[in-house]
Amino acid sequence: MNRFTSVLGFMLLIVILAGCNQSKTTNQKLIVFHAGSLSMPMKEMAAAFEKENPGVRVLLESGGSVACARKITDLKQPCDVMASADYKVIDQLLIPQYADWNLAFALNEMAIVYAPKAKFADSMNTHNWYKLLERPDVRFGRSDPNADPCGYRAVQCMQLSERFYKKPGLEKKLLLKDNAYIRPKEVDLLALLESNTIDYTFLYRSVAEQHHLKYLILPDSVNLKLKELATWYSTSSIQINGKKPGEKVAQKGEPMIYSITILKTAPNKKLAEKFVAFLVDPSKGKLILEKNGQPCLTPAVAKGFDKLSDPLKKLSVNW
Repeated sequence: MNRFTSVLGFMLLIVILAGCNQSKTTNQKLIVFHAGSLSMPMKEMAAAFEKENPGVRVLLESGGSVACARKITDLKQPCDVMASADYKVIDQLLIPQYADWNLAFALNEMAIVYAPKAKFADSMNTHNWYKLLERPDVRFGRSDPNADPCGYRAVQCMQLSERFYKKPGLEKKLLLKDNAYIRPKEVDLLALLESNTIDYTFLYRSVAEQHHLKYLILPDSVNLKLKELATWYSTSSIQINGKKPGEKVAQKGEPMIYSITILKTAPNKKLAEKFVAFLVDPSKGKLILEKNGQPCLTPAVAKGFDKLSDPLKKLSVNW
């Protein structure tokens, strides 16, 4: 073997090794399941994360938070990160079998969102909104309580409103009306609003702001916003499907808390930890959330704090 052949072989080996090394750092995929109400900020966050991490591709899949959890538990779909509109979904459906910890990062509140040509919108206020929803010539929508936290929170709002406004039977009247406009997740209702198929819907305030929709701010006693009213909110409750077929779980009303976790079976756990750290960083992901009308918890608050990675511990406190 002459010197030229040796040098050529050595150079070829370097190229091959460089290619192998590059394959480890580029073209990485991160699978993120998330609540539908996080769709807009998550899309922006994924783009920012990919820019900060060249060669990474974030695959986003939105849905009702309960439905997202069931893709993991029932359908065994691969997933790195799950972000839920209600921390209890992760607590009840994923921990301890599928996840070790639960990191709360954001807040929200319920609102009555209405279409551009909604009937009687000009006269709607905090004293009469429920009367408008009861009218036979008015249509309203809500999401499925068994698939989406916004769905069971809508029912909790009805229960709290019945007592707050002292209107016996209000919850039953609203639950029996317009069931044709129940959808799997809250953002599915946007198309019905934009087409004026429905006049009103129970929806998160953040989603209304992200889509520049008009909305009515509900009284604090009804909107599930304030931690100071946690005891009052807990007087509302709805039964939804549990982990096993036929099982029911009571969901009591409480202030809204969004949370996130990494799955034990995450295909790319290191990258998942990096993404969650990006999301809860006040100078990165939380800026994106707040710009999209999503109030944040700073620092993030963790259940299972001792099981967090060191970078996440620095960005959070114990629950």
